[in-house]
Amino acid sequence: MSGRFSFSFTLGGKAQKAAPDSQAVSSGTSSNPKALAGLSSADLFLTRIWQARLDSLAPHMAGWVAAVLTMRAASPKAAGRTNRQGWNSEDMRVLERAEFAPLREAIRTACSVALSEMGQADRAFELQSWVNLHDRGGFNFLHLHEASLLSGSFYLQVPPGSGDFVFRDPRPGVIHGAVKGAFANGHCDVHLSPSTGLLVLFPCWIEHYVELHGSDTPRITIAFNANAPDNTRA
Repeated sequence: MSGRFSFSFTLGGKAQKAAPDSQAVSSGTSSNPKALAGLSSADLFLTRIWQARLDSLAPHMAGWVAAVLTMRAASPKAAGRTNRQGWNSEDMRVLERAEFAPLREAIRTACSVALSEMGQADRAFELQSWVNLHDRGGFNFLHLHEASLLSGSFYLQVPPGSGDFVFRDPRPGVIHGAVKGAFANGHCDVHLSPSTGLLVLFPCWIEHYVELHGSDTPRITIAFNANAPDNTRA
C-alpha cells in the first residue's frame, strides 16, 4: 500500500506544516535521494529541564550544611515520604529560614525564568521546600510531585559516591517500541550526576528517583516545589 500524507501541528502557538502536499513522501522505496528532499522532522511533546551552577553561593555552603545537621539533631525522626535510609525534614518551609535567604532568592529568580518559558510569566507562586538527606545506602524511590507549577533540587553536599538523579521517560507508550537508547523515538531514562552547588528545575509531573548513596558523608539536597498560592501544601 502506498499513499501520501500531510498534517499540521501546533508548537508554541504557531501552526506548522510537517510536509507540504507537493513534497509528501511516498510509503514506497526509491533509490533516488531526491525523493526524500522534502522530508522534515519535528520534535513534539517538549519536556524541558533547567540547570544552573550557583557557585557564587559557595561561601554559605558550610554554614548551610551545619544548619541542616542541627535541624536533624533537633528533630531526628525522618518525615518519610519517598526517602529511605536517611533523613528528610518535616519542615516544608526550610527556605523561609533566615540563613537560607540568599538561596531562596536565587531559586525564586530561577523559577520565574523557567515559568516564563512555560508561558506562565505572570504566575504568582510560593516555595514549598524541605531537606532530603541520604546516609550510606540511602535513596529515593520512584515518584513525582503532583499539582505543582514546577519542582527542583539544590545540591548542598554531594560527596563522591553519591547516586545519580534519574528522570523516567514520561511517555508511557515508548517502552513498547523496538528502539532503545537516546535516539529519536527511542526509550531512555535520563541520568543526572549532580555536584555541590548545582540547581536543577524540572516539571513536577516527570517521575524521578535517586540511586543508592555510596559514601559515609551525607548527600544533602534542598528540594522544593513552586506552587500556586492557593495550592501550597502543608
